Amino acid sequence: MEKVKCECGHENPYGTYLCESCGKPLKEEEGKLANMRYEGTARRSQTYRKNVVDKIWNFFSSVKVGIWIIIILLIASSLGTVFPQEMYIPPDADPSVYYYQEYGTLGQLYYQLGFHNLYGSWWYILILAALGISLVIASLDRVVPLYRALRKQRVTRHSKFLERQRLYAVSEETYADPVQKLDEAAEALKKKRYNVRRENGHLLAEKNRFARWGPYVNHVGLIIFLIGGMLRFFPEMYVDESVWVREGETEIVQGTDGEYYIHNNEFIVEYYDDERDDQFQEALENQQDPVVETYETQATLLKPEAGGTIGSETDLEKIKDHDIRVNDPLTYDGYSLYQVDYKLNEFSQFTFALELDDEEIAGTEFTVDLNDPAMSYDLADGYTVEIMEYFPNFEMDENNEPTTINRVPDNPRIIFEVFPPDLDPDDPDTTGEISFLGVQLNEALTEDNEYAIRLTDADLVDVTGLTVRRDRTLPFLIAGGAIFMIGLIQGSYWHHRRIWAQHSNGKIIVAGHANKNWYALKKDFQYAHEQAGLPYPDDQAELNEEEGGSSENGSTKQ
Repeated sequence: MEKVKCECGHENPYGTYLCESCGKPLKEEEGKLANMRYEGTARRSQTYRKNVVDKIWNFFSSVKVGIWIIIILLIASSLGTVFPQEMYIPPDADPSVYYYQEYGTLGQLYYQLGFHNLYGSWWYILILAALGISLVIASLDRVVPLYRALRKQRVTRHSKFLERQRLYAVSEETYADPVQKLDEAAEALKKKRYNVRRENGHLLAEKNRFARWGPYVNHVGLIIFLIGGMLRFFPEMYVDESVWVREGETEIVQGTDGEYYIHNNEFIVEYYDDERDDQFQEALENQQDPVVETYETQATLLKPEAGGTIGSETDLEKIKDHDIRVNDPLTYDGYSLYQVDYKLNEFSQFTFALELDDEEIAGTEFTVDLNDPAMSYDLADGYTVEIMEYFPNFEMDENNEPTTINRVPDNPRIIFEVFPPDLDPDDPDTTGEISFLGVQLNEALTEDNEYAIRLTDADLVDVTGLTVRRDRTLPFLIAGGAIFMIGLIQGSYWHHRRIWAQHSNGKIIVAGHANKNWYALKKDFQYAHEQAGLPYPDDQAELNEEEGGSSENGSTKQ
């Protein structure tokens, strides 16, 4: 678009309100005060409106659009807190079943809408990306013209520029040497830590220009923080998994792609003793159950030997031993394993024996591993027992059919089929005697069972619950938060102030502008008035209000 030429000869970009060189208003607006927002320079969003790029830029540069994106993001984030996210439900639970069982129809709807994994959903990431784009475009749309205007500002300003500042005054007295008076004012303002520039005897005193960049430093910090948050969706940058390990067993460390294993050597729980711990005597007396003092996992971290296969439990070599306690994780190679939960006395193995006429048949004891059961057991004297169905955590579903809640053996039920020596279990036409067994349960499912299976022993095991964490996004989050705080302090505790003082026909003309805290600028004017006799300006915004005029343009914070 064509540039606008000022009477001073300077060519300004289309849409500029105040000449970048002399400050003269290039177009008339209602109200007496000059619009000093972004120093009256042209913003791209208010200038170019032709093509698709312009429309996208103008949309995201709007502060209202940014606020609506934040509101939508807050509403979406709050939806994720109605029920626990999938990462916080029991790791062995099926989400499609868990939410309905725990929270009913609302829970089922919550799962079906995808809110159970809200913060990793594509639409939530899209909102975060939109917020980031809005921050970038809105910042560039404002910071570039502002930087250009502040960098090019001259000492000598057009008389109409001075007249339309909020603080403005003309000396009543005519001075024989007004330049000397301005020299005295310059010395006084330097004592107030103003940066004073002179041109043709005129004066520009400026202070705390860096405060104008505070909001944009905030935006940079927020953008870096958002980048750190979005990087959490990449497995290489962020891992938050859980692993349950039974005593004496080895499990793959989730989130490491089979690179590391954890072995539970022993799990220990210690309780407060109401006789030993006198200081907790009163509190312990009010507790019906024992109160845990500490719990820990004596663990060993392992990895496949060199040349071994990742993901294979064979040929593992020890890396380190560590007693994992709350707030004392096992840490290695950026991974940290935290102690977060435990389970005592989980069923591990059931031992059964085959009986005939209430007498145990010698050599027919067999043990079922409840976590990985074999489906067939060959016993002495040609007896065979097969598992037809296994329900680790038994319940009846809506159709009154047997099912399992999860794979954890909290309520194990087993349907056995017994084949005596005279029956061939491999013959498809042969049917053995069927029994349904569990804890305090032994039912015959075929008529006139001759043989019975009895539960003779049960092995229990303690299980530890560990959280696996690796967070490479922390440097981004810390840096973003620190930069944001710097910008907040920068823009809140310092204020950009400017004082113009010019002479004309022996009179001194003063004007002042601040992006906020006008009271402080008035105090500086008062100091210059007392020290150097500089005219004390009137607040034209207050005068306009008294006269019923508008002061909107001049009172806006910058």
